[in-house]
Formats: sequence, C-alpha cells, structure tokens
Amino acid sequence: MRVAVAGCCHGELDKIYETLALAERRGPGPIDLLLCCGDFQAVRNAADLRCMAVPPKYRHMQTFYRYYSGEKKAPVLTIFIGGNHEASNHLQELPYGGWVAPNIYYLGHFECPPYNSATIRSIYHVRNIEVYKLKQLKQPMDIFLSHDWPRSIYHYGNKKQLLKTKSFFRQEVENNTLGSPAASELLEHLKPTYWFSAHLHVKFAALMQHQANDKGQTAKATKFLALDKCLPHRDFLQVIEIDHDSSAPDCLEYDIEWLTILRATNNLINVTGRLWNMPENNGLHTRWDYSATEEAMNEVLEKLNHDLRVPCNFSVTAACYDPSKPQTQMQLVHRISPQTTEFCAKLGITDINVSLQKAKEEHHLCGEYEEQDEGESNDSGEEPSEYNTDTSALSSVNPDEIMLDEEEEDDSFVSAHSDTNTTSVEPSSDQASDFSASFSDVRILPASMFVSSDDTLGSPVGREGKPGEAVESGDGKDLTEVPLKRLSDEHEPEQRKKIKRRNQAIYAAVDDDAAA
Repeated sequence: MRVAVAGCCHGELDKIYETLALAERRGPGPIDLLLCCGDFQAVRNAADLRCMAVPPKYRHMQTFYRYYSGEKKAPVLTIFIGGNHEASNHLQELPYGGWVAPNIYYLGHFECPPYNSATIRSIYHVRNIEVYKLKQLKQPMDIFLSHDWPRSIYHYGNKKQLLKTKSFFRQEVENNTLGSPAASELLEHLKPTYWFSAHLHVKFAALMQHQANDKGQTAKATKFLALDKCLPHRDFLQVIEIDHDSSAPDCLEYDIEWLTILRATNNLINVTGRLWNMPENNGLHTRWDYSATEEAMNEVLEKLNHDLRVPCNFSVTAACYDPSKPQTQMQLVHRISPQTTEFCAKLGITDINVSLQKAKEEHHLCGEYEEQDEGESNDSGEEPSEYNTDTSALSSVNPDEIMLDEEEEDDSFVSAHSDTNTTSVEPSSDQASDFSASFSDVRILPASMFVSSDDTLGSPVGREGKPGEAVESGDGKDLTEVPLKRLSDEHEPEQRKKIKRRNQAIYAAVDDDAAA
C-alpha cells in the first residue's frame, strides 16, 4: 500500500491534501493512507485556539474546522498523533483515540484540564504510563510515530549534513541531549521497521541496525525519517510503499494486543497529582508484566464479539467556527466524548474523563477547573513524567521553532470562564487552487538510505558492520548505497542559510527563503 507521511501540519490540511493530489497525479497510483507526525492543530473554534501552546500571534484558525463541520471531507484516511502545539482541550476528549472529523483519526494521549501557563505545556509531555504500556508490546511492529526525535538517532544518519543545515543543533548533538529519551528507549525496545518523526523542522534519514537478542535471530533494522513543517519548498511530505496483507479488511481496525494491554493496565491509571511509579520486578509489586497473553487476548475478542473494526462514530461535541460569525469569547468546557464512552464500555475500562470529573468533585486534583494563578501548582492531573521531553525551547535556540516564552506577557492561558479576545484568521481567499504546485515535490523513500562514512566512524556500538561498509537489513537489501534524492528544483540546504527568525510566516503562502 502507498502511505504518505507528513511532518508538522500546523493546521494546513487543505495544502497537505492538495499536495497529495499532486503526488497521485505524478505517481503510480492513489495514496491509501496519510500519517501525520504531530502539531496537527485540530482547532474547531476560538476556544480551542486558547488551549494551544503558542504565543497569541500564532493562533490562527487555519482549515481543520471545515473538515470538522462537514463542509469538507478528508480525501484519504488520515491518522495523526499529537505534538507540542495542539488544541489540547479537543484532543483531551479522546484519551484512547478517536475520530476528530470524518476520515481523520487521532491515536490518543492522556491530557487533563485546566490549562494555565504551566499545564498548557505539561499536557504534551510523555507520561510514564504511556511508555510502560508500549513496552508491554511483543508483536513485531511496522510503523511507530513520534513527534520528537528519539535521542541519539542523529548518530545513525548523515550527522554532518544535519549540522550543516541546522547548525544550532550542534550543542545538543555533541552533548547527546537532542531528542526524547523516552522515544529512544522505545526505539531500542520495540525495533519497528519504520519510525517517523517531525518537530525539529528538517528532513533527516537514518538507519539504526539493532543487535539481535539471541544468536539465532536475525538483527532487525529501523528506517528513521524525520520531516519538515508544511511550507512551500520544504520537505514536509514523503510517500512510501509498505507491504500490506491484501486479504485484510479495507477499514481501520483495533490491534488486539494493544486492547488487551489497555484492559490489563486499567488499574494503573492515576488522575490525581500524587506520585505513581510503574510496577517493577523489585519485590514491591505482585505484578509487573502486563504483556498480552493468548488467553487474555481471546477474552478481549470474546468481549468484542470478534469484531475489531473501529466504528465510524464521529460526532460533533463543540460549536464549529463560522467565518461569517466569528466568536472570540467562547467558553471552555471539559467535555466527555461519546466515542470514548462507547470505547470504554465495550472494553470494560475506565473512562479517564469521567475519573477526572469525579476527582475534581472530590478535590483530589491540585486545582479546580477554574482560573488558576500562574504561581500555583504546575500539576497537570497526571503522574510526573520521568522523561523531560519539552524540547520546544532548546538550549541552543532553534530559530525555526515557535518559542513559548515570546510575548508571554501578552499571553493569557485561560480557564473555563475566560473571555480573552483571540483573533481568528481565515485563510486567504486569493490563494490559487493549485497552491500545492509551489510546495516541495513529494519524495519516495528508497530502499536504501545514505549514511556518510564520517558519521559511521563515530556511531554507537549498537550499529553492526564496519565503518564505511554497506549495512544490510534482514531481507538482504543494501540500505546505504543510494542517497535520498531531491526531485524538485528546490535549493539544497547549504543554500538556505537565511531562516526567518521564529515562524512569522509559518502559514504564509510564499517561500520563506524568498521572504528572507
């Protein structure tokens, strides 16, 4: 099947789908699936904008609301994960995942209101329990999506070219602090065939050869690809061919192993501010292995009547933005999605949002769902994460990223009763319908990826093979002989030395190189 992968979307759904249509006209056939690696920005209305972790001047309505209202429908099944710039109050309704619009599916994440200057950031941090659950997976994995890069992945690709393009990453790369330690841990544990990321706004490919656990096993390899943000002449989209079981149903289905793990770990959910460490084999816990057994998976199958299809049960849960009647003082409400209620009832697990409501009523949360003083607790209603994944403000500043501290004195992270005015910007109507033609041409991920000999010499021990030699995957394919090719007349990275400071033109329909 043909799968398209997008980097940071920043709400630019119209432009992404236009670019997909262009790829289909130029390519061998239709695209079956679109995967988005975060910063999706599923903004329905002005209230959602106020729950997005960006300075006020970057709060633009963009085009998602048209898909939410039914004015438009996604032309291809779209699956996305959250990033660090999201309409968090919307995604919080779907902690186990669900439809945010017809044909657009969110994979889920535990978030908790209220959103003040502290919690509006902590909501996108990786949770201990999320890493713990993912580590229970044993079945082979094809694709893993993360917004941030796994830490150390830059040692397995053309690091020299990366630092030439993004010189301000040098300090983090040299100190090995760039990227997410939680993602790195999961990469080593899960060993997926593909790993796609975004966040750092640069295209970067790498090949990580894992060590075999047993002598008789074939060592696995992970093809890593990070993509840029959705702007003209940027590498924000990639199309790849992935092996697919042609006899499989032509619909979205739940994974029985993951459902079984969710059910088994249901009692580990914590919605209070109290510390909660995950079970370990340290003599303090009666159970620490929550991986899915054959018996447990059969029980879940029986509970679901052997029907693993994801129901098409999208429903509107909030008023949609109307450009003819813009509302800038919409009230924030903590909603419980019917999708989540139905999913939890079917699987027999706790509805996290119901638990949050109960905890609020019993005053177990550190703050009420009311306006909070910024000096109060920064608790987000979830156990503190041991993984510090907030890389939105790198120590050596990334001028291509939105900085949350910018103009913060003008910002107000509001509560349920706020009436802060927010400017909603409608996309320009004078943009040409074939705007996608000015975007970076779609790349096809080759079977091989380029790893420079300079970087191979400095690579971690985990990589097998001698420096400079081609590394082969388990299927015998050479993974290093051909570099990623640029198919457009786009300037090479070394010619793009000037970058507009921060993201002033993040949604502009012009090449930011020309603007610079």
